[in-house]
Amino acid sequence: MTLQSALQIALTLLIGALISIPVGRYLARVVTERKTFLDPVCDRIDNLIYVLVGKRVCSEAMSWKAYTLHMLTTNLFMAVIVYLVLVFQDHLPLNPLHFAGVEPVLAFNTAVSFITNTDWQAYGGETTLSILSQMAAITFPMFTSAATGFVIAMAFIRAFTVKSGGADIGNFYRDLIRFTTRVLVPLAFVLAILLIQQGEPQTLDATVTARTIQGAEQTIALGPVGSFETIKHLGTNGGGFFNANAAHPYENPTPITNVVQALLMIILPASIVLCFGEMIGNRRQGWVLYGVMGALLLVFLPITIASEQAGTPTLVNAGIETTPTLVQPGGNMEGKEVRFGIAQSGLFATVTTSFTTGSADSMHDSFTPLGALALFVGMMLQCIFGGKGVGFLAALSYGIIAVFVAGLMVGRTPEFLGKKIEKAEIILVSLVLLIHPLVILAPTGWSVVAPYGLASMANAGPHGYSEVLYAFSSSAANNGSAFAGLNANTPWYNWATAFVILIGRYPPIIFMMGVAGSIARKPFTPATTATLRTDTATFGLFWFATILIVGALTFFPALVLGPVAEFFAMKSGQVF
Repeated sequence: MTLQSALQIALTLLIGALISIPVGRYLARVVTERKTFLDPVCDRIDNLIYVLVGKRVCSEAMSWKAYTLHMLTTNLFMAVIVYLVLVFQDHLPLNPLHFAGVEPVLAFNTAVSFITNTDWQAYGGETTLSILSQMAAITFPMFTSAATGFVIAMAFIRAFTVKSGGADIGNFYRDLIRFTTRVLVPLAFVLAILLIQQGEPQTLDATVTARTIQGAEQTIALGPVGSFETIKHLGTNGGGFFNANAAHPYENPTPITNVVQALLMIILPASIVLCFGEMIGNRRQGWVLYGVMGALLLVFLPITIASEQAGTPTLVNAGIETTPTLVQPGGNMEGKEVRFGIAQSGLFATVTTSFTTGSADSMHDSFTPLGALALFVGMMLQCIFGGKGVGFLAALSYGIIAVFVAGLMVGRTPEFLGKKIEKAEIILVSLVLLIHPLVILAPTGWSVVAPYGLASMANAGPHGYSEVLYAFSSSAANNGSAFAGLNANTPWYNWATAFVILIGRYPPIIFMMGVAGSIARKPFTPATTATLRTDTATFGLFWFATILIVGALTFFPALVLGPVAEFFAMKSGQVF
């Protein structure tokens, strides 16, 4: 890797880290309902929405059960609307290309995917969806799903701030509305203008006709791409307006948009961690968790970059120069944009899987085995910052396990942020950590032996297995990116990935909210000399080790059959 490439990566990450500090503090002000500079405008909008929803229901305190039930009910209601828009799009306006209604099973898969912040797509957007469907069934849930994940995380944090043993963890509707009006909408509006200025279309026209150099006519798909792309990355949603995703020049027209989109994926998930420190009144604790997540990112990012820059024996044997120079990038450029090169493509791929966004400016299927391995790990661990609230809760799950184990090791009562960690919390957290591998490994194993699963695989051997493993990892992690090479638009994969998405999203939220309810009822225990401090570098290291050990024990055998096996096969000259 050249010095220029290293500086590009370092500068992008540094900018993301610096921006996350003030944004994290702003998020804390929004959640705790302290004054913000947007209040004069947003208060009026909020009050109007409160009237429509019901002032009483938006003001009453909720227990964890009520909070969770209202979240599930609201998500179900929105999913039904999305499904109906997709299925009946041929009867709805803004369908200039006269697309037929989406096939019911595919529509179910898509509705589930986008309402859960996963945004897995088994279709090509520009050949399947009308303009109205792109806006009402795809862009709209990008706002609500991102807001849902965030407010669930904030409700969990509130459980640690309750000092009197109460049960109130906030109001779901009030949290959802405030985060949407004060964070997502204003940021998306301003940043969409920047992306449009850089060349992303924003129009209700479905196509434009261009004349080629040879004199032929070419029809190019258009639409409200700028608004789509902004919330897609800001809300760590993923998906693509076009089938090529962020590799399409209308979704990602310049190197500036490539960097901006990478930063948008980083900012809010990273800011949530610092918001956590602000809310509990212990910034040091927030920075410890930030350091754990950041260290995980810095461990796996170089693996991807170095592996792609090293190239493959096949490229070398073909006489392709793999050493970077001033006139050519070297390395493995297959499936990558020449505009962005290996550094920006590798950074984008690692960020999109670590921050569970699912956007892609290169084809992950074309990465080297070890380069792809890091992408798998980001989704499997699900806590290298992760998406909007999901990664944060996953990291806290590991943290609670680490507290419990550390307390047993040193003979102290396990406590986390002044609340005792007991049997009930450990059982629920263990269930959270078990569900994720279950919904990845079980359907993967079934798909690589069932004829209807194998029929969708374009490749044999470890690479074909990796395609299937990636699909279910992406679905379970609320990621949504695809490894390519797998035809996912079949009855089996549409049903299987939909249920993996549902089980990977909602049961962990329910169990973690159960933990929140249990913790909120417990009295606050002041720290003493016997208290195990969790805001130290030592505990941060233990937290980091817990994540790696548990993750390795859970997923390493599955990875050995895919990327690891393919790596050694590649070294021995075998090609699958």
